[in-house]
Amino acid sequence: MTGRLPLLPTEVPVDVGRDEAAAAAARELAKGVYAEQRPPLWQRALTWVLDRLQELFDAAVQATPGGPWGLLVLVLVLAAVLVAIRWRAGAVQRAGRGAAPVFVGRPQFAAEHRAAADRAAAEGRYADAVRERFRAVVRRLEERGLLDERPGRTADEAAAEAGSVLPGCAADLRAGATLFDEVVYGRRPADAAADARLRALDTRVETARPDARVGR
Repeated sequence: MTGRLPLLPTEVPVDVGRDEAAAAAARELAKGVYAEQRPPLWQRALTWVLDRLQELFDAAVQATPGGPWGLLVLVLVLAAVLVAIRWRAGAVQRAGRGAAPVFVGRPQFAAEHRAAADRAAAEGRYADAVRERFRAVVRRLEERGLLDERPGRTADEAAAEAGSVLPGCAADLRAGATLFDEVVYGRRPADAAADARLRALDTRVETARPDARVGR
């Protein structure tokens, strides 16, 4: 025996697979010392979102002639187009409601419009019943001389003019005009209740007498 200690290897061979290395790294990062140094989850999520937005902005700037100023001009143009589209849609909607005439086609008597409304209601065609019943109301007012016969008169105009002569029916006439426009031009579904409201309006207007103070 020589008394010498055996030599220890200076390097230890390590052969760790990829899965084992990943698991070891995950265990190491899960230690408290690392968790304390990491930003909170909400901050990491916000950072990720901001990074993605920055990437989108950079890509848009590179694809737009003129760089950031060109992108700004493009955004303003798109905004102007959207405003114009919304304004046009609103104008069409306004034209569809309250700007279309009550009568189309050949003139008919109030009794003819009432008969058509009765037939439509009996068959469950309430939209047709609403249209013909309101026309009967307006035509009867013309026949009684409370409204002048004027082609192209709208439902709102008829309600306003008749309401000034029959102030007690003014609110019901406005409601009837709104219902007529919504059903006939706004394509709102009609039902038996809508037909009943206009039947009641027809009866009330027929028996109403003009205010003696009107026209003084």
